[in-house]
Amino acid sequence: MKHGDSFAVFDRHGDIKPGGLGEEGLYYEGTRYLSCLLLKLEADRPLFLSSTIKQENDLLVVDMTNPDFSVDGDIAIQRGTLHISRIKFLWQAACYECLRIRNYGRNTLTMGLSLHFEADYADIFEVRGMKRPRRGQTLDPQVQDSVVVLAYRGLDDLTRRTRLLWSPSPAAVTGNEAFFEISLPRDAEQALFFTVVCERDAGEQRTPLAFETAQQSALASFKQTHAQTTVVHTSKGQFNTWLDRSLADLHMMITQTDAGPYPYGGVPWFSTPFGRDGIITALECLWFCPGLARGVLRFLAETQAREVNPARDAEPGKILHEARTGEMANLGEVPFGRYYGSVDATPLYILLAGAYFERTADLELIQSIWPNIEAALGWIDNYGDQDGDGFVEYLRRSANGLVQQGWKDSNDSIFHADGTLAEGPIALCEVQGYVYAAKRAAALLATSLGQRQAGERLEEEARVLRERFEKAFWLEELSTYASALDGRKRPCKVRTSNAGHCLFTGIAIPEHAARVAKTLLNEDSFSGWGVRTVARGEARFNPMSYHNGSVWPHDNALLAAGLARYDQKDGVLQILAGMFDASIWMEFSRLPELFCGFARRPGEGPTLYPVACSPQSWACATVYLLLQAALGLKIDAARSRLSFAQPQLPEFLHQVQLRDLRVGAASVDLLLIRHGRDVGLNILRREGDVRIVLEK
Repeated sequence: MKHGDSFAVFDRHGDIKPGGLGEEGLYYEGTRYLSCLLLKLEADRPLFLSSTIKQENDLLVVDMTNPDFSVDGDIAIQRGTLHISRIKFLWQAACYECLRIRNYGRNTLTMGLSLHFEADYADIFEVRGMKRPRRGQTLDPQVQDSVVVLAYRGLDDLTRRTRLLWSPSPAAVTGNEAFFEISLPRDAEQALFFTVVCERDAGEQRTPLAFETAQQSALASFKQTHAQTTVVHTSKGQFNTWLDRSLADLHMMITQTDAGPYPYGGVPWFSTPFGRDGIITALECLWFCPGLARGVLRFLAETQAREVNPARDAEPGKILHEARTGEMANLGEVPFGRYYGSVDATPLYILLAGAYFERTADLELIQSIWPNIEAALGWIDNYGDQDGDGFVEYLRRSANGLVQQGWKDSNDSIFHADGTLAEGPIALCEVQGYVYAAKRAAALLATSLGQRQAGERLEEEARVLRERFEKAFWLEELSTYASALDGRKRPCKVRTSNAGHCLFTGIAIPEHAARVAKTLLNEDSFSGWGVRTVARGEARFNPMSYHNGSVWPHDNALLAAGLARYDQKDGVLQILAGMFDASIWMEFSRLPELFCGFARRPGEGPTLYPVACSPQSWACATVYLLLQAALGLKIDAARSRLSFAQPQLPEFLHQVQLRDLRVGAASVDLLLIRHGRDVGLNILRREGDVRIVLEK
């Protein structure tokens, strides 16, 4: 569960306990504020019945009962006599919980209930396995009748506090346990309310709301966000479940910043702003929720690098990779307080700005961030291309930064055909595509701002880059593009999904795009669920790896959008069907950050990757870009034009309804119906001036 800068990972009982991957806990701004929470009846854990996250992601609901309770060898309370309901949610840096205990026995029952709690104040990087030579000071607990305050003074001179509050007050309370005496007549119920408040230094003295007030606020926030997006409904119930879960997850992952809404990366490891992730999520959502892109563009403009700082891999004009506010980031033990080791976020930022303008015609925002776009273009031409060969490369400057700085940022992700790791500076194929698309987007924006000569220059630079790219990256023998050029300009002759991003950006020439499409969709690359990051048979292929053979939903969405650009609609439907089938097997119909790339086996679902984030923002948004690619949906706000280019729907989808799709001041409701290989379009409602075009 997540809200704002806090998130929580519970077990199925609603507890927080040690063990497993050790990730359970209540976190706030990169620090674990509660590391243990155990509910017991007398001396035993309740027996588990069921638990679920509600569809809107606003509540964790757990149902439990009592075990047999014995006195002097005789059963005093029979198992299944009590029903224990546990409801939890997060709101504004606090975890709210309501415990309800009902007696279904024939007699009055008396028992003890306890909550054991601990706070280790571990930094998220400690939870992930990093060891620290020194830690701050754990302060003595402050105990009152209905309040316990746990605290830790970090080496960064910040005091982090966990305040635990109960209503009614416990019968007894210590620095790590609250004890309640429960007495219930037959068919009676008692409710206990428990709140955990996270505070960071003296400036954050929070007064929690009442449980019901906080719950109503959380639900109202979801409804408000939902009302600002296009409603998508189909003829397939399971597909609707995937859509609804994806929208609820997106709402949960979005944090309201001073610059506007921003989708954090993923829970638990990446619940913080990431430049690349935010941009791609905004691109996936752009057609039905353009306000998210506006927030992303403004936030990244505010955090854009303005000076050279090798320790942070920062250079003027570069777009943020990630931002952290935990103790280790504050102290520089990790470089990620504000870290810029991402080679692709900068051109992707410009690409998003161009796409946002096309979708909204919001020239006012473009004018406000134009200096940031110019700075990003300056970074591409100068710092990004330090050897002047026309390609953007990366080489780590920070001693503790990322070795690989594309989206596949694990250390072994870029290699040659024999498995030898590529040495830098490394020019990734997809990054050249991003630069190509960025310069074309910037050309459109410059022209719209009255800078025609700058626009013409940028278009020419894009054309020249495309020619150079084809000569340097095309691999005739493999029918794909090299994943990268190493520091000696040698191509990495490996079949990867990276090449599909060259279709997404349009840098691929049409005849090569068709061959790349076939390579991506053959059995070596397509697992049956989706396109693998690395094709089967390559030297470092491993379906259980993070980037060398796994399947990433957001990657597949971008590939599908690229296939649609080159009219490869059968491939789009193949990927859409694979991702939909995968969602059916996933808990809550939630596509995770990635899953293993084993070939699809009859009667079995995808193999999960053990530490994948779930939810992950750009995975949540996958379904929307896939649907856009299948329908060929495009919005040109400046011309008040909504078009569908060669729309197709998979066999399992007969109808798709879009309600309140907005184009400028206009709004429409549409129904798309599949007739064999054709898709018809019915206009159910049209308000305002918008032209709707169906292109066959």
